[in-house]
Amino acid sequence: MNKSILFLSLFLISSPLYAYLGPGMGGGVITAIIGFFAAFFLLLWGILYYPIKRALKNRKEKKCYQKKRMMNLNDSFCYAISLCSIC
Repeated sequence: MNKSILFLSLFLISSPLYAYLGPGMGGGVITAIIGFFAAFFLLLWGILYYPIKRALKNRKEKKCYQKKRMMNLNDSFCYAISLCSIC
């Protein structure tokens, strides 16, 4: 009860402020909002994209290794996954 009386009295006693909020202020607020959302989406991109990319790369390497093993190729023919001709 006391807090509501104090809150109400502050609004009734306060005098108006004569401040100018020009177009630059609106542009700054819009830029800050866009920056916040951009940072949020980049955070999600960084958290989700790289583990998925790594999983797909590991899957491809595993598939290449299995093909190599099934074809019984020697290791000198396909010494790197990126140089493997059957992948």
